[in-house]
Amino acid sequence: MEHQLERHPRRRKEDLAPRRFRKGMYILPSIFTAANVLLGYYAVLQVIHGAIQYGIAHATQSPVQEAWHFDNAAKAIGFAVLFDGLDGRIARMTGTSSDFGRELDSLADVITFGIAPAILAWAWGFHQISSEISRRELVIILTRLGAIASFLFLLAGASRLARFNITVNPQPSNPGRPGRKYFVGMPIPAGAGVIAAVVHFAGGDPLLWWGSAVTWLTILVIASYLMVSTWRFYSFKDIDFRARQPFRLIVIFGLLFAAIWFFSRPVLFVLALTYMFSGVFWRLHWTFRRRPNPPAPPYRQASQVS
Repeated sequence: MEHQLERHPRRRKEDLAPRRFRKGMYILPSIFTAANVLLGYYAVLQVIHGAIQYGIAHATQSPVQEAWHFDNAAKAIGFAVLFDGLDGRIARMTGTSSDFGRELDSLADVITFGIAPAILAWAWGFHQISSEISRRELVIILTRLGAIASFLFLLAGASRLARFNITVNPQPSNPGRPGRKYFVGMPIPAGAGVIAAVVHFAGGDPLLWWGSAVTWLTILVIASYLMVSTWRFYSFKDIDFRARQPFRLIVIFGLLFAAIWFFSRPVLFVLALTYMFSGVFWRLHWTFRRRPNPPAPPYRQASQVS
């Protein structure tokens, strides 16, 4: 301890002592985080109810289907994405950011954007596949592959959160847009939003054809890879709500909210897939526009003086 004080004379002994645990937490951002956890828990309950009741109705050939439970789970995850974006901004705007809030937010994201969408993806996309006699083995294989892909999504999302917590979000070296930030890898709320948007677009009706299940399996694998990749995704953090903004931005937000209110299924579906593939587009754009290194100048041997 003494040699540390000698090397850093400006530090006090209190700074080198272990940090004490501060009791209490900031209420305002924690309320949004708690709502995030609640919506994730509600989504899991709706998936369980939907899988059980839809399975019973399908086995008894009942005309009443319980697919709306899956749609409710997708809506809960969608609202959780909204609350997740609000708690961080509110904490920064009100000066109530804390280490406790960041850790609580990460744990909430694992539940709401990891476990809940993974269970929804498997129960909606693979659990209700029609088991025909000629393709029973294929259905069993797809169900198992779907479970693996859903777990891969959960594992990739948790890894994405762990990497985000220990790294600093970089900024691109673009002099024209110096304040524009980006995420390295697709954020886990965006991955969960893709699953929720697809389920909501289908109205909650689970997949019954094995061909659709194969497509769904491919989407899960792509989303999982994008979360752990180093590809860039726009973060929208350069939009400062405390500063003055052009009036056209208010008009754009108003039109977007109206479109989501009246046409939520196709609009959210297009927005989620567009954001997911935006990282692929920028990656390809950067790859093809990257200039190769200039060739080295030819080696010239110095002439000997006679």
